Amino acid sequence: MHHLRRLTVLAALAGALAVTAPATAAVRQYWIAAVPDHAWNIVPNGQDAVTGTQFDHAKTTLDTVVYRGFTPNWKAPLAIGYGGIPGPTIHARVGDVILVHFLNLDLNAPHSMHFHGVHYAFPSDGSYIPGFSGRGADVKPGKSFTYRLTAGSDSVGVWPYHDHSPSMMDSIQGGMYGALSILGRHERPPDREFVVFLEATGDFMTIDGRAFIGNTPVFHARVGQIVQWDVLALGDDHHTFHVHGHRWLEHGTPVDVQTVGPAQSFKIRWREDRPGTWYYHCHVEGHMANGMIGLYRVSRR
Repeated sequence: MHHLRRLTVLAALAGALAVTAPATAAVRQYWIAAVPDHAWNIVPNGQDAVTGTQFDHAKTTLDTVVYRGFTPNWKAPLAIGYGGIPGPTIHARVGDVILVHFLNLDLNAPHSMHFHGVHYAFPSDGSYIPGFSGRGADVKPGKSFTYRLTAGSDSVGVWPYHDHSPSMMDSIQGGMYGALSILGRHERPPDREFVVFLEATGDFMTIDGRAFIGNTPVFHARVGQIVQWDVLALGDDHHTFHVHGHRWLEHGTPVDVQTVGPAQSFKIRWREDRPGTWYYHCHVEGHMANGMIGLYRVSRR
């Protein structure tokens, strides 16, 4: 019995090592900073194009802090996706080790990064627990921390990351979040990948921090391409994601609406065969009317 118990412990340790440090792991490094944005405009064109409602810029602009991607050692900012919210998408494949080097450039508050869906030791959890957590959960202004993550076989899919420091409530509401996109060991990457974060921002329901047609992201694809939608939600609301003219499989059943709740996420794929200009939106009508709607444009070539 003692021998069996010892074998069980050794097997468990071997399994843990296989998850946390695969012998053939690729190491992917990301340099990300918390950067103040003193003029984030939720409705930059000042209108709801569908109803014609006009908005005062003073009432749609807020001061916030966002995640921004940088070249190594934070030497230079990278091109900004979606205008600045969400933060850079972290891509990896099962077996990879992910090093996220985080620098807090916000002089007014501590920040952190907490990651869903991947494996890590406690110091890389990034969530502030008084008396227990370390520097990675409470990165002071001007300081940095490196999170070490591993993509296990149970990490395949799309997951959120977000601030989990003492300032997390204001930070998340202001757009301090992003996505991890983890491929299976032999999974083909999509031709086009779209990140859709559904979240309340200010007084609006937003997609990637923007509200209404002409402000929310316009996604583009061509007939024949494999497209992947990364759909995530944070905040207090449940949403129902819908793309006009398209269906996908959920547990083997064709659907064209899928529900996502706070901190939940999913990815959907199809090979594009429907040229046109289509709506994508939350099908909770009040959310859609308050900004949670965008355009998806598919060309023939």
